Amino acid sequence: MSSVGLAAVAAIIFAATGAISSGQPAQAAACVGGTATDFNGDGVTDTVVADPNATVSGAVRAGLVRVVLSGGKGVFEISQATSGMNAVPERGDQFGASRTAYDVDGDGCTDLVVGAPYEDVTKDGADLHDAGAVYVIHGTAAGIGAGSAVESYTQAQFDSATVTEEYDRFGFALQSGTTSGGAGYLAIGVPGENVSSDGTDYADAGCIHYQQGATRTTVNQDDAGVPGTVEAHDRFGYSLTGTNRYFAVGAPGETIGTEATFAGAVTVFNHTLANNVPTALAGLDQGATGEGLAGVAEPDDQFGTAMDMTNFRPGDQTYNSDALLAIGVPGEAVGSVTGAGAASVIRIQPSGAYTELAAVDSSTDGVEGFPTAGDFFGQRVTVANTDTTVVSSNATIRLAVGIPGRDVGSVKDAGAVQILRPLDTSIGANDKILSRTAGTGALPGTATSRDYTGISMTSGGANLYLGVPYSKASATPRGVLYAIPWSVIDGSTNTGTTTFQPGEGGIPDAGTAFGVVG
Repeated sequence: MSSVGLAAVAAIIFAATGAISSGQPAQAAACVGGTATDFNGDGVTDTVVADPNATVSGAVRAGLVRVVLSGGKGVFEISQATSGMNAVPERGDQFGASRTAYDVDGDGCTDLVVGAPYEDVTKDGADLHDAGAVYVIHGTAAGIGAGSAVESYTQAQFDSATVTEEYDRFGFALQSGTTSGGAGYLAIGVPGENVSSDGTDYADAGCIHYQQGATRTTVNQDDAGVPGTVEAHDRFGYSLTGTNRYFAVGAPGETIGTEATFAGAVTVFNHTLANNVPTALAGLDQGATGEGLAGVAEPDDQFGTAMDMTNFRPGDQTYNSDALLAIGVPGEAVGSVTGAGAASVIRIQPSGAYTELAAVDSSTDGVEGFPTAGDFFGQRVTVANTDTTVVSSNATIRLAVGIPGRDVGSVKDAGAVQILRPLDTSIGANDKILSRTAGTGALPGTATSRDYTGISMTSGGANLYLGVPYSKASATPRGVLYAIPWSVIDGSTNTGTTTFQPGEGGIPDAGTAFGVVG
Protein backbone atom coordinates (compact mmCIF):
# COMPACT_ATOMS: atom_id res chain seq x y z
CA MET A 1 0.00 0.00 0.00
CA SER A 2 1.41 3.39 -0.91
CA SER A 3 2.03 6.03 1.75
CA VAL A 4 -0.38 8.29 -0.13
CA GLY A 5 -3.10 5.64 0.08
CA LEU A 6 -2.61 5.09 3.79
CA ALA A 7 -2.53 8.81 4.42
CA ALA A 8 -5.92 9.01 2.75
CA VAL A 9 -7.23 6.24 4.97
CA ALA A 10 -5.90 8.01 8.06
CA ALA A 11 -7.53 11.25 6.95
CA ILE A 12 -10.86 9.48 6.58
CA ILE A 13 -10.61 8.04 10.07
CA PHE A 14 -9.70 11.26 11.64
CA ALA A 15 -11.93 13.43 9.59
CA ALA A 16 -20.56 31.34 14.48
CA THR A 17 -23.02 30.78 17.21
CA GLY A 18 -22.54 30.71 20.95
CA ALA A 19 -22.06 27.56 22.99
CA ILE A 20 -25.46 26.13 23.87
CA SER A 21 -26.88 23.85 26.49
CA SER A 22 -30.04 21.81 26.13
CA GLY A 23 -31.78 19.64 28.68
CA GLN A 24 -30.71 18.89 32.23
CA PRO A 25 -28.00 16.48 33.44
CA ALA A 26 -29.06 13.60 35.66
CA GLN A 27 -29.12 14.15 39.40
CA ALA A 28 -25.90 13.08 41.07
CA ALA A 29 -27.74 10.54 43.25
CA ALA A 30 -28.77 8.61 40.12
CA CYS A 31 -25.19 7.84 39.04
CA VAL A 32 -22.76 5.83 41.16
CA GLY A 33 -19.60 6.78 39.24
CA GLY A 34 -16.20 5.27 39.87
CA THR A 35 -15.89 3.57 36.46
CA ALA A 36 -14.45 5.07 33.29
CA THR A 37 -16.76 5.35 30.27
CA ASP A 38 -19.90 4.68 32.29
CA PHE A 39 -22.46 6.93 30.64
CA ASN A 40 -25.50 5.83 32.66
CA GLY A 41 -23.63 5.67 35.96
CA ASP A 42 -24.49 2.05 36.82
CA GLY A 43 -20.90 1.13 37.71
CA VAL A 44 -20.29 -0.91 34.54
CA THR A 45 -18.03 0.13 31.64
CA ASP A 46 -19.81 0.98 28.39
CA THR A 47 -18.46 0.90 24.81
CA VAL A 48 -18.10 3.83 22.40
CA VAL A 49 -17.80 3.10 18.66
CA ALA A 50 -17.64 5.72 15.92
CA ASP A 51 -18.53 5.70 12.24
CA PRO A 52 -17.21 9.06 11.02
CA ASN A 53 -18.03 8.13 7.40
CA ALA A 54 -21.70 7.40 8.07
CA THR A 55 -24.39 9.14 6.06
CA VAL A 56 -26.69 11.13 8.37
CA SER A 57 -29.87 12.82 7.15
CA GLY A 58 -28.64 12.33 3.59
CA ALA A 59 -25.25 13.95 4.24
CA VAL A 60 -22.40 11.65 3.16
CA ARG A 61 -19.57 11.29 5.71
CA ALA A 62 -21.40 13.47 8.22
CA GLY A 63 -20.53 10.89 10.87
CA LEU A 64 -22.03 9.46 14.03
CA VAL A 65 -21.12 7.75 17.30
CA ARG A 66 -22.83 4.77 18.93
CA VAL A 67 -22.74 4.14 22.67
CA VAL A 68 -23.46 0.54 23.68
CA LEU A 69 -24.48 0.33 27.33
CA SER A 70 -23.32 -2.80 29.13
CA GLY A 71 -25.82 -5.32 30.41
CA GLY A 72 -28.10 -4.98 27.39
CA LYS A 73 -29.37 -1.58 28.56
CA GLY A 74 -29.54 -0.08 25.11
CA VAL A 75 -27.65 1.35 22.16
CA PHE A 76 -27.64 5.14 21.70
CA GLU A 77 -26.85 6.93 18.45
CA ILE A 78 -25.37 10.42 18.63
CA SER A 79 -24.86 12.67 15.61
CA GLN A 80 -25.28 16.28 14.65
CA ALA A 81 -28.93 15.42 14.01
CA THR A 82 -29.47 14.47 17.68
CA SER A 83 -31.91 16.77 19.45
CA GLY A 84 -30.13 19.43 21.48
CA MET A 85 -27.19 19.73 19.08
CA ASN A 86 -26.36 23.19 17.84
CA ALA A 87 -25.43 21.70 14.47
CA VAL A 88 -26.71 20.21 11.22
CA PRO A 89 -25.19 17.12 9.56
CA GLU A 90 -23.22 18.21 6.51
CA ARG A 91 -21.20 16.37 3.90
CA GLY A 92 -17.72 15.54 5.14
CA ASP A 93 -18.02 16.83 8.74
CA GLN A 94 -16.82 13.45 10.10
CA PHE A 95 -18.44 13.84 13.50
CA GLY A 96 -16.83 11.13 15.63
CA ALA A 97 -13.42 11.24 13.95
CA SER A 98 -12.10 11.87 17.46
CA ARG A 99 -13.72 11.18 20.79
CA THR A 100 -12.90 10.98 24.48
CA ALA A 101 -14.86 10.58 27.71
CA TYR A 102 -14.70 11.78 31.31
CA ASP A 103 -17.07 13.07 33.97
CA VAL A 104 -17.18 16.76 33.04
CA ASP A 105 -19.77 17.88 35.58
CA GLY A 106 -18.97 15.48 38.44
CA ASP A 107 -22.43 13.89 38.61
CA GLY A 108 -21.14 10.30 38.45
CA CYS A 109 -22.20 9.72 34.82
CA THR A 110 -19.42 9.83 32.22
CA ASP A 111 -19.78 12.51 29.55
CA LEU A 112 -18.77 12.13 25.90
CA VAL A 113 -16.63 14.64 24.01
CA VAL A 114 -16.77 14.32 20.20
CA GLY A 115 -14.77 16.09 17.54
CA ALA A 116 -15.95 17.01 14.05
CA PRO A 117 -12.63 18.34 12.69
CA TYR A 118 -13.94 18.92 9.17
CA GLU A 119 -16.95 20.98 10.25
CA ASP A 120 -17.38 24.16 8.19
CA VAL A 121 -18.06 27.17 10.41
CA THR A 122 -19.95 30.22 9.20
CA LYS A 123 -18.38 33.53 10.19
CA ASP A 124 -19.35 36.96 8.87
CA GLY A 125 -21.38 35.31 6.12
CA ALA A 126 -18.51 33.15 4.85
CA ASP A 127 -17.95 29.41 5.28
CA LEU A 128 -14.65 28.58 6.93
CA HIS A 129 -13.93 25.14 5.51
CA ASP A 130 -12.69 22.45 7.91
CA ALA A 131 -12.44 24.88 10.81
CA GLY A 132 -13.68 22.14 13.13
CA ALA A 133 -15.99 21.84 16.13
CA VAL A 134 -16.19 19.94 19.42
CA TYR A 135 -19.30 18.75 21.26
CA VAL A 136 -19.80 17.69 24.89
CA ILE A 137 -22.75 15.32 25.40
CA HIS A 138 -23.63 14.61 29.01
CA GLY A 139 -24.45 11.15 30.30
CA THR A 140 -27.56 10.57 32.39
CA ALA A 141 -28.97 7.68 34.40
CA ALA A 142 -31.29 7.02 31.44
CA GLY A 143 -28.47 6.94 28.86
CA ILE A 144 -26.90 9.49 26.56
CA GLY A 145 -28.02 11.34 23.44
CA ALA A 146 -31.48 12.79 22.92
CA GLY A 147 -32.40 14.68 26.09
CA SER A 148 -28.80 15.04 27.24
CA ALA A 149 -27.31 18.41 28.00
CA VAL A 150 -25.08 19.39 25.08
CA GLU A 151 -22.43 22.06 24.66
CA SER A 152 -21.00 22.83 21.23
CA TYR A 153 -17.83 24.80 20.58
CA THR A 154 -15.93 26.30 17.72
CA GLN A 155 -12.35 27.24 18.51
CA ALA A 156 -13.15 30.84 19.36
CA GLN A 157 -16.11 29.78 21.48
CA PHE A 158 -13.95 27.43 23.51
CA ASP A 159 -11.33 30.15 24.05
CA SER A 160 -12.26 33.72 23.16
CA ALA A 161 -8.56 34.63 22.96
CA THR A 162 -8.27 32.54 19.79
CA VAL A 163 -9.74 32.87 16.30
CA THR A 164 -11.74 30.33 14.28
CA GLU A 165 -10.06 29.91 10.88
CA GLU A 166 -10.26 27.73 7.78
CA TYR A 167 -8.49 24.36 7.88
CA ASP A 168 -7.54 24.60 11.56
CA ARG A 169 -9.27 21.22 12.18
CA PHE A 170 -10.14 22.07 15.76
CA GLY A 171 -10.91 18.76 17.47
CA PHE A 172 -8.74 16.55 15.24
CA ALA A 173 -7.47 14.82 18.40
CA LEU A 174 -8.93 14.66 21.91
CA GLN A 175 -7.68 13.45 25.30
CA SER A 176 -9.31 13.72 28.72
CA GLY A 177 -9.33 12.30 32.21
CA THR A 178 -8.86 13.20 35.85
CA THR A 179 -5.55 14.43 37.25
CA SER A 180 -3.92 12.83 40.29
CA GLY A 181 -5.28 15.82 42.22
CA GLY A 182 -8.85 14.99 41.22
CA ALA A 183 -9.40 17.73 38.62
CA GLY A 184 -10.94 16.91 35.26
CA TYR A 185 -8.87 17.82 32.22
CA LEU A 186 -9.43 18.02 28.46
CA ALA A 187 -6.89 18.52 25.66
CA ILE A 188 -7.98 19.40 22.12
CA GLY A 189 -5.66 19.11 19.13
CA VAL A 190 -5.69 21.80 16.42
CA PRO A 191 -2.98 20.62 14.01
CA GLY A 192 -4.00 23.02 11.24
CA GLU A 193 -3.54 26.14 13.36
CA ASN A 194 -1.25 28.78 11.88
CA VAL A 195 1.17 30.18 14.46
CA SER A 196 2.88 33.57 14.20
CA SER A 197 6.41 33.87 15.56
CA ASP A 198 8.75 36.85 15.20
CA GLY A 199 6.50 38.35 12.55
CA THR A 200 6.27 35.21 10.42
CA ASP A 201 3.11 33.15 10.01
CA TYR A 202 3.76 29.40 9.97
CA ALA A 203 0.99 27.42 8.25
CA ASP A 204 -0.21 24.28 10.03
CA ALA A 205 2.28 24.68 12.87
CA GLY A 206 -0.46 23.49 15.21
CA CYS A 207 -1.51 24.02 18.80
CA ILE A 208 -3.58 22.46 21.54
CA HIS A 209 -6.25 23.80 23.83
CA TYR A 210 -6.00 22.57 27.41
CA GLN A 211 -8.66 22.78 30.12
CA GLN A 212 -8.24 21.81 33.77
CA GLY A 213 -11.19 22.62 35.97
CA ALA A 214 -12.27 26.13 35.00
CA THR A 215 -8.87 27.08 33.51
CA ARG A 216 -8.51 27.14 29.73
CA THR A 217 -5.32 27.88 27.85
CA THR A 218 -3.52 27.19 24.59
CA VAL A 219 -0.07 25.66 24.05
CA ASN A 220 2.19 25.69 20.99
CA GLN A 221 5.90 25.34 20.30
CA ASP A 222 6.43 29.09 20.50
CA ASP A 223 5.50 29.12 24.19
CA ALA A 224 8.24 29.50 26.78
CA GLY A 225 9.58 26.17 28.02
CA VAL A 226 7.97 24.09 25.27
CA PRO A 227 10.61 22.09 23.34
CA GLY A 228 10.89 22.51 19.61
CA THR A 229 10.69 25.37 17.14
CA VAL A 230 7.60 26.65 15.39
CA GLU A 231 7.75 25.61 11.74
CA ALA A 232 5.25 25.27 8.92
CA HIS A 233 3.48 21.89 8.79
CA ASP A 234 4.70 20.62 12.19
CA ARG A 235 1.05 19.74 12.98
CA PHE A 236 1.56 19.94 16.73
CA GLY A 237 -1.66 18.50 18.19
CA TYR A 238 -2.17 15.83 15.52
CA SER A 239 -2.16 13.14 18.23
CA LEU A 240 -2.79 13.20 21.99
CA THR A 241 -2.60 10.76 24.87
CA GLY A 242 -2.38 10.96 28.64
CA THR A 243 -2.77 9.59 32.16
CA ASN A 244 -3.66 11.18 35.48
CA ARG A 245 -0.10 12.55 35.80
CA TYR A 246 1.12 13.23 32.26
CA PHE A 247 0.00 13.89 28.72
CA ALA A 248 1.80 13.92 25.39
CA VAL A 249 1.33 15.87 22.15
CA GLY A 250 2.41 14.50 18.78
CA ALA A 251 3.79 16.64 15.95
CA PRO A 252 4.44 14.12 13.15
CA GLY A 253 5.23 16.90 10.67
CA GLU A 254 8.14 18.25 12.73
CA THR A 255 11.33 18.91 10.76
CA ILE A 256 14.46 17.67 12.53
CA GLY A 257 17.62 19.49 11.54
CA THR A 258 17.39 21.08 8.12
CA GLU A 259 16.75 18.07 5.92
CA ALA A 260 14.46 15.65 7.77
CA THR A 261 11.01 17.04 6.94
CA PHE A 262 8.06 15.21 8.50
CA ALA A 263 10.47 13.31 10.74
CA GLY A 264 8.21 13.98 13.72
CA ALA A 265 8.45 14.78 17.42
CA VAL A 266 6.53 14.33 20.68
CA THR A 267 6.30 16.67 23.68
CA VAL A 268 5.49 15.38 27.18
CA PHE A 269 3.80 17.57 29.81
CA ASN A 270 2.52 17.08 33.33
CA HIS A 271 -0.72 18.54 34.62
CA THR A 272 0.90 21.01 37.02
CA LEU A 273 -0.14 24.50 35.98
CA ALA A 274 2.36 27.36 36.06
CA ASN A 275 0.77 30.68 35.10
CA ASN A 276 -2.24 28.58 34.03
CA VAL A 277 -0.14 26.58 31.53
CA PRO A 278 0.78 22.86 31.87
CA THR A 279 4.45 22.16 32.53
CA ALA A 280 6.56 20.79 29.67
CA LEU A 281 8.82 17.94 30.78
CA ALA A 282 10.54 16.52 27.70
CA GLY A 283 10.84 16.76 23.94
CA LEU A 284 11.30 13.43 22.15
CA ASP A 285 12.49 12.74 18.61
CA GLN A 286 14.96 10.58 16.71
CA GLY A 287 17.18 13.53 15.94
CA ALA A 288 20.35 13.68 17.98
CA THR A 289 22.49 10.80 19.11
CA GLY A 290 22.94 10.37 22.83
CA GLU A 291 19.39 11.42 23.70
CA GLY A 292 18.29 7.90 24.53
CA LEU A 293 16.08 7.11 21.52
CA ALA A 294 16.88 4.55 18.86
CA GLY A 295 16.76 5.40 15.19
CA VAL A 296 17.72 8.36 13.05
CA ALA A 297 15.42 11.21 12.07
CA GLU A 298 14.66 10.86 8.38
CA PRO A 299 12.19 12.52 6.03
CA ASP A 300 8.67 11.11 6.32
CA ASP A 301 9.29 8.95 9.41
CA GLN A 302 6.28 10.66 11.04
CA PHE A 303 7.38 9.87 14.59
CA GLY A 304 4.35 10.62 16.80
CA THR A 305 1.62 9.83 14.27
CA ALA A 306 0.16 7.48 16.88
CA MET A 307 0.65 7.45 20.65
CA ASP A 308 -0.76 5.84 23.75
CA MET A 309 0.12 6.13 27.43
CA THR A 310 -0.50 4.00 30.51
CA ASN A 311 0.40 4.14 34.20
CA PHE A 312 3.66 2.54 35.35
CA ARG A 313 4.67 1.64 38.90
CA PRO A 314 8.43 1.20 39.45
CA GLY A 315 9.76 -1.22 42.04
CA ASP A 316 10.73 1.53 44.48
CA GLN A 317 7.29 3.13 44.62
CA THR A 318 3.94 2.27 46.20
CA TYR A 319 1.92 3.98 43.48
CA ASN A 320 1.98 4.57 39.72
CA SER A 321 4.38 7.50 39.77
CA ASP A 322 5.59 7.03 36.18
CA ALA A 323 4.07 6.39 32.76
CA LEU A 324 4.83 4.32 29.71
CA LEU A 325 4.48 6.16 26.42
CA ALA A 326 4.13 4.14 23.21
CA ILE A 327 4.96 6.00 19.99
CA GLY A 328 4.33 4.83 16.44
CA VAL A 329 6.73 5.68 13.61
CA PRO A 330 4.83 4.31 10.59
CA GLY A 331 7.00 5.89 7.90
CA GLU A 332 10.28 4.54 9.30
CA ALA A 333 12.54 2.89 6.73
CA VAL A 334 14.06 -0.36 8.00
CA GLY A 335 17.30 -0.69 6.12
CA SER A 336 16.36 0.05 2.54
CA VAL A 337 12.71 -0.93 3.05
CA THR A 338 10.64 2.24 2.98
CA GLY A 339 7.42 2.57 4.94
CA ALA A 340 8.09 -0.57 6.93
CA GLY A 341 7.47 1.25 10.23
CA ALA A 342 8.59 1.03 13.85
CA ALA A 343 7.45 1.70 17.41
CA SER A 344 8.99 2.71 20.74
CA VAL A 345 8.00 2.42 24.40
CA ILE A 346 9.43 5.09 26.68
CA ARG A 347 9.28 5.37 30.47
CA ILE A 348 8.48 8.88 31.70
CA GLN A 349 9.49 9.88 35.24
CA PRO A 350 8.15 12.79 37.33
CA SER A 351 11.38 14.75 36.82
CA GLY A 352 10.97 14.58 33.05
CA ALA A 353 13.74 12.02 32.74
CA TYR A 354 12.92 9.36 30.17
CA THR A 355 14.26 5.96 29.17
CA GLU A 356 13.49 4.04 26.00
CA LEU A 357 12.57 0.57 27.26
CA ALA A 358 11.88 -0.93 23.84
CA ALA A 359 12.41 -0.05 20.20
CA VAL A 360 10.87 -2.51 17.80
CA ASP A 361 10.28 -3.13 14.12
CA SER A 362 9.79 -6.25 12.04
CA SER A 363 13.52 -6.86 11.88
CA THR A 364 14.00 -6.95 15.66
CA ASP A 365 15.47 -10.22 16.92
CA GLY A 366 12.75 -12.71 17.79
CA VAL A 367 9.90 -10.62 16.40
CA GLU A 368 7.68 -12.52 14.01
CA GLY A 369 7.62 -11.17 10.47
CA PHE A 370 10.04 -9.17 8.35
CA PRO A 371 10.18 -5.57 7.10
CA THR A 372 7.97 -4.99 4.09
CA ALA A 373 7.46 -1.76 2.16
CA GLY A 374 4.10 -0.21 2.89
CA ASP A 375 3.29 -2.29 6.00
CA PHE A 376 3.30 0.88 8.15
CA PHE A 377 4.05 -0.97 11.38
CA GLY A 378 3.12 1.56 14.10
CA GLN A 379 0.37 3.41 12.24
CA ARG A 380 -1.57 2.80 15.45
CA VAL A 381 -0.25 1.74 18.87
CA THR A 382 -1.84 1.06 22.23
CA VAL A 383 -0.17 0.12 25.51
CA ALA A 384 -1.93 -1.29 28.57
CA ASN A 385 -1.16 -2.05 32.20
CA THR A 386 -3.33 -5.04 33.07
CA ASP A 387 -2.85 -4.59 36.85
CA THR A 388 -2.02 -1.14 38.21
CA THR A 389 -2.12 -2.36 41.82
CA VAL A 390 1.26 -4.12 41.56
CA VAL A 391 4.79 -3.25 40.47
CA SER A 392 4.79 -3.11 36.66
CA SER A 393 6.55 -5.97 34.87
CA ASN A 394 6.49 -8.03 31.70
CA ALA A 395 3.58 -9.90 33.29
CA THR A 396 1.38 -6.79 33.32
CA ILE A 397 2.42 -4.57 30.39
CA ARG A 398 1.16 -5.24 26.85
CA LEU A 399 1.82 -3.37 23.62
CA ALA A 400 -0.32 -3.73 20.50
CA VAL A 401 1.07 -2.39 17.21
CA GLY A 402 -1.14 -1.94 14.17
CA ILE A 403 0.25 -3.04 10.79
CA PRO A 404 -2.57 -1.99 8.43
CA GLY A 405 -0.62 -2.48 5.22
CA ARG A 406 0.47 -6.05 5.93
CA ASP A 407 -0.62 -8.79 3.53
CA VAL A 408 -2.21 -11.86 5.12
CA GLY A 409 -1.17 -14.75 2.92
CA SER A 410 -2.10 -13.66 -0.58
CA VAL A 411 -4.64 -11.10 0.65
CA LYS A 412 -3.27 -7.62 0.00
CA ASP A 413 -3.44 -4.94 2.70
CA ALA A 414 -5.62 -7.12 4.92
CA GLY A 415 -3.71 -5.82 7.92
CA ALA A 416 -2.70 -7.29 11.26
CA VAL A 417 -1.89 -6.42 14.85
CA GLN A 418 1.26 -7.54 16.66
CA ILE A 419 1.06 -8.12 20.44
CA LEU A 420 4.33 -7.63 22.31
CA ARG A 421 5.63 -7.53 25.88
CA PRO A 422 7.88 -4.46 25.88
CA LEU A 423 9.40 -5.23 29.29
CA ASP A 424 10.52 -8.74 28.28
CA THR A 425 14.26 -9.30 28.00
CA SER A 426 13.52 -10.27 24.40
CA ILE A 427 10.54 -8.28 23.16
CA GLY A 428 9.72 -10.92 20.55
CA ALA A 429 9.87 -13.92 22.87
CA ASN A 430 6.12 -13.97 23.46
CA ASP A 431 4.81 -11.97 20.52
CA LYS A 432 1.58 -12.87 18.76
CA ILE A 433 0.06 -11.85 15.44
CA LEU A 434 -3.67 -11.14 15.26
CA SER A 435 -5.26 -11.25 11.83
CA ARG A 436 -8.65 -12.24 10.54
CA THR A 437 -7.58 -15.72 9.50
CA ALA A 438 -10.59 -18.03 9.64
CA GLY A 439 -10.48 -20.63 12.41
CA THR A 440 -7.30 -19.40 14.11
CA GLY A 441 -6.50 -17.23 17.11
CA ALA A 442 -8.58 -14.75 19.10
CA LEU A 443 -9.68 -12.63 16.15
CA PRO A 444 -12.81 -13.86 14.32
CA GLY A 445 -13.64 -13.26 10.70
CA THR A 446 -11.95 -13.65 7.35
CA ALA A 447 -9.29 -11.36 5.94
CA THR A 448 -10.20 -9.53 2.76
CA SER A 449 -8.21 -7.13 0.63
CA ARG A 450 -7.84 -3.57 1.93
CA ASP A 451 -9.38 -4.28 5.33
CA TYR A 452 -6.48 -2.38 6.93
CA THR A 453 -6.84 -4.30 10.20
CA GLY A 454 -4.73 -2.41 12.74
CA ILE A 455 -5.88 1.06 11.66
CA SER A 456 -8.24 1.35 14.68
CA MET A 457 -7.28 0.30 18.21
CA THR A 458 -7.51 1.20 21.87
CA SER A 459 -7.14 -0.73 25.09
CA GLY A 460 -7.72 -0.84 28.82
CA GLY A 461 -6.61 -3.03 31.67
CA ALA A 462 -8.95 -5.85 30.67
CA ASN A 463 -9.41 -5.70 26.89
CA LEU A 464 -7.87 -4.83 23.56
CA TYR A 465 -10.47 -3.12 21.35
CA LEU A 466 -9.69 -3.73 17.70
CA GLY A 467 -11.85 -2.13 15.02
CA VAL A 468 -11.95 -3.06 11.33
CA PRO A 469 -13.99 -0.16 9.95
CA TYR A 470 -13.00 -0.93 6.36
CA SER A 471 -13.93 -4.60 6.49
CA LYS A 472 -14.81 -6.03 3.08
CA ALA A 473 -15.85 -9.43 4.44
CA SER A 474 -19.41 -10.45 3.54
CA ALA A 475 -20.31 -10.98 7.22
CA THR A 476 -19.15 -7.49 8.27
CA PRO A 477 -19.54 -5.17 5.28
CA ARG A 478 -20.28 -2.09 7.40
CA GLY A 479 -17.33 -2.60 9.74
CA VAL A 480 -16.84 -4.40 13.03
CA LEU A 481 -15.30 -4.00 16.49
CA TYR A 482 -13.75 -6.82 18.52
CA ALA A 483 -13.27 -6.60 22.29
CA ILE A 484 -10.59 -9.19 23.09
CA PRO A 485 -9.58 -9.88 26.70
CA TRP A 486 -5.83 -9.72 27.24
CA SER A 487 -6.18 -13.06 29.05
CA VAL A 488 -7.52 -14.60 25.83
CA ILE A 489 -4.65 -13.15 23.81
CA ASP A 490 -2.21 -14.52 26.39
CA GLY A 491 -3.94 -17.89 26.28
CA SER A 492 -4.61 -17.96 30.02
CA THR A 493 -8.41 -17.99 29.63
CA ASN A 494 -10.92 -18.97 26.97
CA THR A 495 -13.66 -16.44 27.72
CA GLY A 496 -13.93 -15.47 24.06
CA THR A 497 -14.07 -12.31 22.01
CA THR A 498 -17.06 -9.95 22.04
CA THR A 499 -18.10 -8.74 18.58
CA PHE A 500 -19.94 -5.46 17.96
CA GLN A 501 -21.35 -4.92 14.49
CA PRO A 502 -24.29 -3.26 12.78
CA GLY A 503 -27.37 -5.48 12.71
CA GLU A 504 -26.52 -7.35 15.92
CA GLY A 505 -26.99 -6.71 19.64
CA GLY A 506 -29.38 -3.83 19.11
CA ILE A 507 -26.96 -1.90 16.88
CA PRO A 508 -28.83 -0.56 13.83
CA ASP A 509 -27.95 -2.32 10.58
CA ALA A 510 -26.60 0.85 8.98
CA GLY A 511 -23.33 2.63 8.51
CA THR A 512 -20.21 2.85 6.38
CA ALA A 513 -17.13 2.49 8.59
CA PHE A 514 -18.32 1.22 11.97
CA GLY A 515 -15.51 0.28 14.32
CA VAL A 516 -13.44 3.45 14.76
CA VAL A 517 -12.00 3.58 18.29
CA GLY A 518 -8.91 5.05 19.92
